[in-house]
Amino acid sequence: MSTTESTTPRLDVAALGEQLLGRWAEVRREARALSARPELAKIEGQPMPEHRERTLQNLYTLVEAKAVHRAFPSHLGGGDDHGGNIAGFEELVTADPSLQIKAGVQWGLFGAAVLHLGTREHHDKWLPGIMSMEIPGAFAMTETGHGSDVASIATTATYDPQAQEFVINTPFRAGWKDYLGNAALHGKAATVFAQLITNGVNHGVHCFYVPIRDEAGTFLPGIGGEDDGVKGGLNGIDNGRLHFSDVRVPRTNLLNRYGDVAEDGSYSSPIESPGRRFFTMIGTLVQGRVSLDGAATAASKVALQIAVTYANQRRQFNASSDVQEEVILDYQRHQRRLIPLIARTYAGSFSHEELLEAFDGVFSGERASDADREDLETLAAALKPTTTWDALGTLQECREACGGAGFLAENRFTGLHSDLDIYATFEGDNNILLQLVGKRLLTDYAKSFKGMDAAGMARFALRTVSDAVLARTGLRALGQEARDTGSEKRSATVLKDPEVQRALLTERINVTVSQIGRALNDVAKASSAEKARVFNENQDALIKAAAAHGRLLQWEAFTRGLEAVEDEDTRTILTWLRDLFGLGCIEEELGWYLMHGRLSAQRARTLIEYVDRLIARLRPHAQDLVDAFGYTQAHLRAPISSGAEQARQDEAAEYYRHLRADPNSPVDEKVLLKRRRAEAKAAAKAGRR
Repeated sequence: MSTTESTTPRLDVAALGEQLLGRWAEVRREARALSARPELAKIEGQPMPEHRERTLQNLYTLVEAKAVHRAFPSHLGGGDDHGGNIAGFEELVTADPSLQIKAGVQWGLFGAAVLHLGTREHHDKWLPGIMSMEIPGAFAMTETGHGSDVASIATTATYDPQAQEFVINTPFRAGWKDYLGNAALHGKAATVFAQLITNGVNHGVHCFYVPIRDEAGTFLPGIGGEDDGVKGGLNGIDNGRLHFSDVRVPRTNLLNRYGDVAEDGSYSSPIESPGRRFFTMIGTLVQGRVSLDGAATAASKVALQIAVTYANQRRQFNASSDVQEEVILDYQRHQRRLIPLIARTYAGSFSHEELLEAFDGVFSGERASDADREDLETLAAALKPTTTWDALGTLQECREACGGAGFLAENRFTGLHSDLDIYATFEGDNNILLQLVGKRLLTDYAKSFKGMDAAGMARFALRTVSDAVLARTGLRALGQEARDTGSEKRSATVLKDPEVQRALLTERINVTVSQIGRALNDVAKASSAEKARVFNENQDALIKAAAAHGRLLQWEAFTRGLEAVEDEDTRTILTWLRDLFGLGCIEEELGWYLMHGRLSAQRARTLIEYVDRLIARLRPHAQDLVDAFGYTQAHLRAPISSGAEQARQDEAAEYYRHLRADPNSPVDEKVLLKRRRAEAKAAAKAGRR
């Protein structure tokens, strides 16, 4: 049906659900069927030792189901399908985040390091055992003293040409490898990142395959470690620490795709620049960030499907009726809490699909230039912080929105929040990743001046000074024209224009980046200490600009996703949802837009009012929007989303209906008092006659 002023559009749930599944829809369906199996489901409150053992055994279940080998070489039984591998892997979060992350450690980190940093010889030697779980392994990169700063790790691998071996050492306690999945109990080998030293030269961080335990599970000579113990979440994973004292491995255990050492100790690499070589090696492991982006979005979908279902069934307080309480999602505040989160999660879903496409393009070799790799790394670094923080906020809001029921472990929110808490830290601390994005924005800003002559620079300086004055005086309110002053309708029409939304979101980034760029340019010839001081003074603003860039990427992906929607009604509803997302992002930063003169006070008020109207307009479609996520009760596993609440409400309504019909039922004191006051008033009136 077509949408007109007098009709309410209907969402095509099935078609939208299919679109959300994306390019790898069939893989996702297979992964969801596997994730729905009861033996894979997390048992809330299970003691850590039992949870660890259950998670380990479930890895073998994944192997039997051929669910985790899609990215590995076809000649070894894999599928050479990098995008499909991530699409399937991220769905495991609905079963048990510990299972997903332990699988990620085994095949997405440990196995992927051998795959992407090793050569055919390494693949044939170790990948079959890694794929089958014959060789459980750890990914030993992070150290207690260096997490995000991988280039500064302390562990060394010094080449001994006489023995044709590397000698691996941990020089001090802060250099212990830490927080490693499979390190405390189950790992038999590890991919160890260390400073490669040969012939007296440190060639930077490289990766080595190192056996760490024998078949009985005992550490091999020179290797020691500790159990990290109970964590805030993900206690199905045996995280631990490793350290090395004169541990020797053969020269050929160096994963030498990007750097090799010959028998005589001479070093060679296809990448001459040490810096570029390091970032190339680290960049091959970007899939961790890509998968966390998808898993966080999936967790948000699960939380919203539970919370919205409950909010459409749970009733509380009499407002519009004396005999029936209100569904809590009919309250504006409840709508304000949940419906913007639906918009945010749709934005995350569309942007993740584009990230997955970019990832597959690079790792399949279809689009694998240096520029493509750099774009992928920046995209992943922008989106992973955005969606992991969103997931934590969504889980907390959904928990609170479900009241006491939301705090019960059986309804999933508390467990998912605890397990996903670490997502904001691993595979790159979110703030550090956003700083990386900010530096890329600054680089692109600087490139815009390359080749500009003196006259061009002068024009730019004049333009930026003028712009700063206008911003301070509030004269430049983007899109504001004299004719719409005082007209809320005209203001709202401007705000729902996608080009205006895009311009506002872009302006938030460009103004900040240009200000920081000019500040850094002013000290371009100063000392290193002075440059560091100025950068540090602008670090917070740069990270905020990078976060705004992540939101812009999501908004653009959402907008492109709208173009693929064929059903007119569905496109109308999703356009409202996209507008809610975009304007919601602007509303969150309203202070910035007002201070910088990008919105007038009048238009800011109109924006808030229009957001409220969009939320009210979307309220009838909230259930359809979350149902399109496609998860069944086997995935949700929350009693409050099972229909039990509706059954309770129906039972209560039937009870009170019978009570009202029974002449012998108790009379409410307030009703009795009201009746007596009416009788007294009537009697007094009769007496006056």
